[in-house]
Amino acid sequence: MRTFLHGCLLWCALSGTPAWGRAPAEPLVSPEVQLCLQHLKPAERERAAKALGPLEELPLYRVQLEVDPETRGVKGRVQVEVLARKRPLTELYLRMTPNAQGRRVTLSDAKLGGRPVKLERPEPTLYRLSLESEPVPPGAAAVLDVAVEGLVPRAAAPSRGAAGGLLGGLMGGGGGRPSGGDHGAFSATADFISLVGVVPQVPPVGENGQPWDGPQGIGDLGLYEPAHVLATVTVPSGWAVHATGVPMGEIPERDGRVRYAFAAAAVRDFPLFVSRGYASTTATVNGVTVESHYAATDQAAGERVLKYATSMLAEFERRLGPLPYTHFRVVQAPLSGGAGGMEFPGLVTIATQLYRGAAGASEMLGGGMPGMEDLEAMLGMLGQSGGGGGVLGQLNGAMERTLEFTVAHEVAHQYFAGLVGSDPILEPVVDESLAQYAALLYLEWKHGKKVAESVRQETLVGQYHLYRMTGGKDGRADRPTGHFADEMEYGALVYGKAPLLHHASRKLVGDAAFLKALRAYVDTYRFKWTCKDCFTKELAKASPANASALERLRTRWWREAKGDEDLGKPRLESLLGGFEGLEGLEALQSLPGMDLEALQGMQGFEAFQEMDAQSKELLEQLIPGLMGE
Repeated sequence: MRTFLHGCLLWCALSGTPAWGRAPAEPLVSPEVQLCLQHLKPAERERAAKALGPLEELPLYRVQLEVDPETRGVKGRVQVEVLARKRPLTELYLRMTPNAQGRRVTLSDAKLGGRPVKLERPEPTLYRLSLESEPVPPGAAAVLDVAVEGLVPRAAAPSRGAAGGLLGGLMGGGGGRPSGGDHGAFSATADFISLVGVVPQVPPVGENGQPWDGPQGIGDLGLYEPAHVLATVTVPSGWAVHATGVPMGEIPERDGRVRYAFAAAAVRDFPLFVSRGYASTTATVNGVTVESHYAATDQAAGERVLKYATSMLAEFERRLGPLPYTHFRVVQAPLSGGAGGMEFPGLVTIATQLYRGAAGASEMLGGGMPGMEDLEAMLGMLGQSGGGGGVLGQLNGAMERTLEFTVAHEVAHQYFAGLVGSDPILEPVVDESLAQYAALLYLEWKHGKKVAESVRQETLVGQYHLYRMTGGKDGRADRPTGHFADEMEYGALVYGKAPLLHHASRKLVGDAAFLKALRAYVDTYRFKWTCKDCFTKELAKASPANASALERLRTRWWREAKGDEDLGKPRLESLLGGFEGLEGLEALQSLPGMDLEALQGMQGFEAFQEMDAQSKELLEQLIPGLMGE
């Protein structure tokens, strides 16, 4: 099988093929597509075909790449085959998301059926090939082959903000106000290279005939029509490749390098990662091979992540229906900019800081953040003991909950929007709110309502309250990613406030109707594109008497600025819900930039005013760092 795949890909990349080829009268499943379909569970292939049409007609990407970690270089060729279905193809677009941060990857030597063609570049992340002079007729396929070459930038050094800060980490998001970017999606460290977006992909096209918007510097990078992928990636000996799909083998090359091969079916994206010094642990759930890949030094956390992921996958499949793929991977990655994880079909990444934060809060804060000893002394002065039974011990527990919640959020993304597709740039509230609330549901199913309610306060309500306490203004959650001022506003409204629509809807219709609607929503839109009010409509079907009230709730939580009315004034209990008996930390209310008017009347505000000047000064020096500023 390894030799066949290697030869098949080599033939595809090097053989001369026509610009477009007529499909046979009776569609045949090619050997290439048969390889890809191994990625789908046998029972899911029929369901996928029902939603997508004949699976042999999906776009097919043939990828051959070489990665040189020493130079941080990546090069190779990508061939894209797109079938003209109902109407002629007059143009073809390719999205290259790494170029949102500057021209990091170049496409050149483009050929259509072996003939040289010129690519236009109307946007930094978008390439266009005009086919107007020779449109591809329905039933035929355009076969575009391009050379890919890129230089992967060095990853940003971890910062307290990137680690999420103390409070940010406890709320599953970034502390402070991290700048926009790709969160390390296309970056390199000494032992890890993230190549997200290096494979150019055909973006969805709207009703106006224009491709969907590319990354805006905040939020996710993009999502695509389901497609098949055959890929080989060659790396030096000692390095490994992680990707979506079925692993088709590791082929030793004569020069000592190793070629990794993958086949993926009906996926909306195809991420690639290269690592050195990683270990892995594997389990099986309902026919799905679940893999946890992690730095060998973080083995304990990596094994816990596998335990979390398998439990979540089993629970979600029982409640929401089966996922279609045979393999699911969780990969530790040095993410930046406050990101806790990134989602892709069949693969998610979890931030390295969370693996190490779960083992000790001081390590999460950069391996001994300046001032930690002073913080311990200050907490002792305020009546808190340090050590395993004091604040750091409680931080360990809080950070472990953050790790578990983050994994749950990313696993939930396998449904929203990996399976049920939505536009992550124009309508990020659709999938992010459901992934966030599904993670809460998992905690309730696994640990009970008390734990879930505590995490709801810490992670959702707390994130909104922290944003308001630092001067942020409430606003509409339902807007494109590019319309948010920064990551903190985006996180507070999309990850904090917006998911609480589902909590309010559930309270209105009851648990039975809510879960029935959620399952129907997944069944109806699997492999398809959903809409902003599609889930509300499913809820209305499950509870017709509440149809009007459900729509009013969606308007209130997503379109209006009613957060303060619905969630109350900021309270330290919601920010520090993971701690017990930390009354002394009510002095946090003195932070520079806090909305003092909002703080008036909060429990403990007067106590802070009575603190001595030295204690106040110490707090003012320490807390901004803990918040990631």
